[in-house]
Amino acid sequence: MKTAKLLLSCALTLACAAAAQAVTLRVANQGDAQSMDPHSLNESMQLSFTGNVYEPLVARDKQLGLVPGLATSWKQTSPTVWRFELRKGVSFHDGTPFSADDVVFSFKRAAGEGSDMRSYTSSIKEVRRAGDAVEIETAAPFPILPDVITLVYVMSRKWCEDNKAERPVDRRRGIENTASFKANGTGPFKLKERQPGARTVLVRNFSYWGKVESNVDEVVFTPIGNDATRVAALLSGEVDVMEPVPLQDVERLKANVGLKVMQGPELRTIFLGMDQKRDELLHSSVKGRNPFKDRRVRQAFYQAIDIETVRSRVMRGAATPTALMVAPAVKGFVPELNKRLPYDPEASRKLLAEAGYPGGFEVSLNCPNDRYVNDGEICQAVAANLARVGVKVNLQTETKNTYFPKILSRNTSFYLLGWSPGTYDSHNPLTALMATPNDKGQGQFNLGSYSNPKVDELTMKIQAETDPARRNALIREAFELHAADVGHIPLHQQALAWAMKKNVELVQLPDNFMPYKWISVK
Repeated sequence: MKTAKLLLSCALTLACAAAAQAVTLRVANQGDAQSMDPHSLNESMQLSFTGNVYEPLVARDKQLGLVPGLATSWKQTSPTVWRFELRKGVSFHDGTPFSADDVVFSFKRAAGEGSDMRSYTSSIKEVRRAGDAVEIETAAPFPILPDVITLVYVMSRKWCEDNKAERPVDRRRGIENTASFKANGTGPFKLKERQPGARTVLVRNFSYWGKVESNVDEVVFTPIGNDATRVAALLSGEVDVMEPVPLQDVERLKANVGLKVMQGPELRTIFLGMDQKRDELLHSSVKGRNPFKDRRVRQAFYQAIDIETVRSRVMRGAATPTALMVAPAVKGFVPELNKRLPYDPEASRKLLAEAGYPGGFEVSLNCPNDRYVNDGEICQAVAANLARVGVKVNLQTETKNTYFPKILSRNTSFYLLGWSPGTYDSHNPLTALMATPNDKGQGQFNLGSYSNPKVDELTMKIQAETDPARRNALIREAFELHAADVGHIPLHQQALAWAMKKNVELVQLPDNFMPYKWISVK
């Protein structure tokens, strides 16, 4: 009896010691991940969070280079076929072994109805099992396929079938299923608790196949939309990491001895899009025609925007104005083309008059207020600028939870969006934002349906071209055509700003992803 009591006492002591050493990381963001379904929304915040639970075949390292994920190696076996050797001994969080069948299922799911990831699979003709490996066949030669699929996360076929989640959650229609609230990936963290809009808790997957450079056992993620409240939570010690830092609070937080602020350039480009397809805009005073079909109107809107005031006052200098839809760090960026049309209200008024709108017109602008840095304020500035040239803007700002379903269903005439190329290559915005939309996923985020057949042709050539010089020349030509058309109105690249306690060590990536496996609390 004495021996048994002594053993029990030792076990309890060890358990208490282990519990005392457990490390919880508390993270706050201005918005929430809208779903736990990794194929439901192609948004960096969503994919960053679910990327801690789910994994792709090909992953990224701390320098955004390609590294093995669920595939240990890959190679082209023909101009249109890639073979991926799969990692052995991997299990999903429920203990189900990972296999090639899960990969084939996941790619089919990501390319299917309701998926928001179809722009990453639009070039794929077939995904098939080849023994314990997987072959991906593309419709045409596609040398950057490994770069493109780094955000296509793999799900368990069995789990999806058992939970009636074979199809992705369709955010446009408000449809949800088990995958909205539960998750079963292979990643370094497991989903423990999901309270949409309130908090989501992840815990370490101690059966994870890979190395985890973190001592964090639990992550408590809390969306705090109000800037002042989010800053107060960090200052009071309620959270350990928060982002984004409100621009007006950067210096104050830097001066706090217990905190540190990390800032850096982001790959995301903020831009305005216009409905160029409908014969009559959904939300405008103009009846019987669509003003945005006229290039002169699009250029008038562009030249009415005082981008320097947006940069200096709205963004407090934490933005880089751009004339292109990609940032300088994106492969294919053309520095010589990065020259904006001049801010010129008088030229805007003349262009509007030439197009038949001498007194301007009325149009609605859709904008999120909790997704990008000062997004609501940017739209307010745009509305004020356009008012000076006679355009009355009915500004509609809302939380991203309702904003994205609205604009992704194309229920918009004029909208603000931000885009970070998941491939870090110019082909991504060309095929997702600028190519003519089709039913394969091309142009999936070209929400205004801008269309130029020559840009489409160049996009396909860029996809297959292997010679870097020829490829860059094709990208340049496509960007020149898009700019000449004023297909979109690029605004700026915003800067990253994260704040954390001094004892937190993490890696800040320019795509604004935050992998918890690289965070430690000292």
